[in-house]
Amino acid sequence: MDFNYGIEDVGVAALQELWNRVAIQAVDLASDTRNVVLRKASFQEFSRSVNELNTLFHALDARKIEAAMGLESTKSVLETLNDQLRKACKIIKNCKSGSRLRLLLYSNSVLSEMQDLSTEIATTISSFQLVNLNMTLNLKTMMDQIVDNLRSLEFHSAAATERIAMEIENSISQNERDRASAVSLLEKIAEAVGASTDASLVENELAILKKEKEEMEAQKKQAEALQLDQLIQFLYISELVTMPRSEEVQKYHQQFPIESVICPLCNEVMKDPVAIVCGHSFERKAIQEHFKRGEKKCPTCREELPSLDLMPNFNLRNSIEEWKQREKDLKFQAAVVGINSNDHSRQNKALEDMQSLMEMPRYAAMTAEDFVPKLVQFLKDNRINAKATLKCLYGLAKFSDDHKEAIVQAGAIRHTVKQIYKGETESDALAVLLELSKRQSLREKIGKTKDCIPILVSFLHNEDPNVSENAHSVLQNLSSNTHFVVKMAEAGYYQPFVACFNQGSQETRSLMAAALTSMQLKENSIAVLKERQFIHNIIQLLSSNSPASKSACLKCIKKFIAYPRMLKKFLSDPVTIPHLLGLISFVSSDLHLKQQAAEILALMVGACQHSQFQLFQGLQELQSEHNVSLFLQLVACSESQVKIQFLHLLVELSYKSEKARDLIQSNDDAISHLFSSLDGDRPAVRRWALKLLHSISEGHPNGVPLPSSPGKETAINTLAAILTSSLDIEERSTAAGIISRLPKDDIVVDEVLRKSDVLKAIYEVICSMDGELGIRMPKSQDECLLENALAALLHFTEPSKPELQRLVGKLQLYPSLIRVLSSGSSMAKQRAATALAQLSQSTSLSVSNAASISTETRTSMPMFLLSKLLPDMSLCCSDSSEHRSLCSVHGAACSPRETFCLVKVDAVKPLLKTLSDIESGVAEAALMALETLLIDHSTLSPATAVIVDSQGVTAILQVLEKGSLSAKTKALDLFQKILKNTQLESTDPLFMKSERILVQLLDNDSLKKKVGLVLRQMNIIPDQSSYF
Repeated sequence: MDFNYGIEDVGVAALQELWNRVAIQAVDLASDTRNVVLRKASFQEFSRSVNELNTLFHALDARKIEAAMGLESTKSVLETLNDQLRKACKIIKNCKSGSRLRLLLYSNSVLSEMQDLSTEIATTISSFQLVNLNMTLNLKTMMDQIVDNLRSLEFHSAAATERIAMEIENSISQNERDRASAVSLLEKIAEAVGASTDASLVENELAILKKEKEEMEAQKKQAEALQLDQLIQFLYISELVTMPRSEEVQKYHQQFPIESVICPLCNEVMKDPVAIVCGHSFERKAIQEHFKRGEKKCPTCREELPSLDLMPNFNLRNSIEEWKQREKDLKFQAAVVGINSNDHSRQNKALEDMQSLMEMPRYAAMTAEDFVPKLVQFLKDNRINAKATLKCLYGLAKFSDDHKEAIVQAGAIRHTVKQIYKGETESDALAVLLELSKRQSLREKIGKTKDCIPILVSFLHNEDPNVSENAHSVLQNLSSNTHFVVKMAEAGYYQPFVACFNQGSQETRSLMAAALTSMQLKENSIAVLKERQFIHNIIQLLSSNSPASKSACLKCIKKFIAYPRMLKKFLSDPVTIPHLLGLISFVSSDLHLKQQAAEILALMVGACQHSQFQLFQGLQELQSEHNVSLFLQLVACSESQVKIQFLHLLVELSYKSEKARDLIQSNDDAISHLFSSLDGDRPAVRRWALKLLHSISEGHPNGVPLPSSPGKETAINTLAAILTSSLDIEERSTAAGIISRLPKDDIVVDEVLRKSDVLKAIYEVICSMDGELGIRMPKSQDECLLENALAALLHFTEPSKPELQRLVGKLQLYPSLIRVLSSGSSMAKQRAATALAQLSQSTSLSVSNAASISTETRTSMPMFLLSKLLPDMSLCCSDSSEHRSLCSVHGAACSPRETFCLVKVDAVKPLLKTLSDIESGVAEAALMALETLLIDHSTLSPATAVIVDSQGVTAILQVLEKGSLSAKTKALDLFQKILKNTQLESTDPLFMKSERILVQLLDNDSLKKKVGLVLRQMNIIPDQSSYF
């Protein structure tokens, strides 16, 4: 192909020149390849393919190729091909000009390189796009044939060649000195390379090897130089060539330890040689023990010693040290050869030898450039000793920063972390990481390695103190990076996080606070995070000008105060609440920030104990008139979400602070606004407004504060509407609770309630508890509603409100109240019993009054006048069929449907059974109800009989034995009344049980006087006792 025509385009001209260079390179390569002695058939086939490639290049037109592929693409392919051909030339020239002995030794690696190059060249040639070119079929066929030939070539060593290479390697690594074995091996080598086994072969090889050794030494490639030296010594062993005297003396001292280095007494190499007077040397400790046994002769020459003096043999000691160094050198040489071999057992043996040598700077400095990547590759292979490999890497990393860089560059960090994770070599792997982390430039790569930091954190509490200490040190080295410190905290290690946060700028703290909000905290981490300075610095972020910093800070505080120890720390810092109040009171503050601050204050107050309000100044400041007014203003004028949070805050404050409750109660505008909120269309606001009204009325003598009329009527009707119509059980429950706390002596309240459906709603709630109306609410939802509905019912059962009581009587609510006594909560039982007591009290009083009137007028007042006076009372002597079944206590007096009687509704036994409930208030309410039966003196006897016949004495004694002080007081009163109207025989077991329990109660100072009176009534103690 003629390349001499003119080309106007400069780019094409440059391409043409490159095309020519590739063609020339192919010619040279084809020529050099023909005479290679190793794997001749493969190299010859390779030569033919390259020669055909040259022919193809001369037949193709570079400009057509460029037109089909583009200038840059064509240029790139040609440059790649040129580099590949040049590399092949270099390999082949080394094979032809270098030592044939060395060529056989490394035949595997040489042939492997050629195999890879052959495939790469085929791939590059196939990338030329000839499909669209107008060219003959022959050229296309030729190109396909070249590619196929190159790809099908096999450069594998023959079995005989591999055996020879293995024998050479074994001979030099085991330092064999047998001449016959060396000659036999040389004969095999000569046959393999097509030469004769004579002196000329050995001389030629020696000359080449010595030259190559000098070159390696000049390049400071000590390991390669040592390997070449071993090959030289192997050739001299054959004795086909005599070793020069200078080399012979030198090698003699290298290979054979001087006989005098071995102590004749202990047969070990001497560490501290000393000479005795006859001139012989021994190990100091060994000869001293010899003399201690009473020996006075030299152990070697057996001469009698005139003196037992010992003299240090410094010359011998130096010789021994030199010999030891030579031994280490040989060990290093053999280890290098073993590591570079393909035998895993040899590699492991070499690594075991090398690991101790790598601790010495001399040998760490002698390693070749490819040594570190080789070790890193070993970490991937489960067949290789990972522990020894890591020890070698540790020695290299400790030696120099250059080695550290090389180790990281080779990808060692990821594989080292994997070794830590496996748990078998964690100590050595951590030691490597620690050394690497000492270099600032490498820390980022360590910290960014996947799972590295979490794994290190997991080893902080390892049983092995060395492991935990190294893990801690690595993390300390990484803690200068804020991102890594955050990752440590995410893994549960917070000490560096706290230190970094305290030392960081405001921007850094903001970023760290934002990261902290997404972390999962545990109790053990709280012990670290509750550090006083850290808490203070968190709070100081609230004074930042950045809304994002403030928001991150608020989220952190919210997260922290969920833990009691952290809450106490925040409350102890005098700036916490003032800063939060500052956010709320600052007019231009973002509403969302105000909302977050209010939420945090609500959570803080809710989590505090009542006693803490006096302990922390910030909590006292929250209760001030100014701040309570501020919160109420924000409730009145804010949008829904903000309003909800401030309502929540006020609810928590009113539960904990009587002062706050009084301030809210006295704010008429706020009360009016709260009730107006109940009419709104925002359920959440309504729910919190209800909670606030409920909380401020708790324990207050005036009950629920109400607006002035007509707002009062509207407010009560709104509560009634919520109780009767709301679908939200919590709303209904809170509304019922508020209704229960409405003022008791307000006729307007009573009139509105009488006209409303509140009582009907209460009836439905109580009856739904046991499904009486076909409705049964889940226990988790109805318990509180039932308790509050019963509390509201007490407003209707007040003895002073007969009109409201009559409404209760018309609904016939009594059976459901009695069922509450057996199945309700303690609070529900208490309120049900109280309602029954109030109803029974009214009945007992009315019946008692009626009986008194009847007694006074029955001789002078006609029956029809009496019936007009007491229209609701039926006399026991009435012949009406409606009242044939008379009450055993009241007779016909309690027969009308609207008249309540504990006996008539079978409430006595359930009330007595309730006395076993020792929860506060339940027994007292039941006793109060039972005591109403004994109000009327005219019915004391039958009433007492009803209680006694229902096992009432046993139940009362149980209260006296296990009840609270107030319950015992009421039980004593009831027991005393029963004793007045019934007789307990001294032989009755109940009498004896009563005596035992009452005698025990004499030790109670509050009860002993009353107990003494009862015991006197039972004739157990005399009238003149000191107890009364």
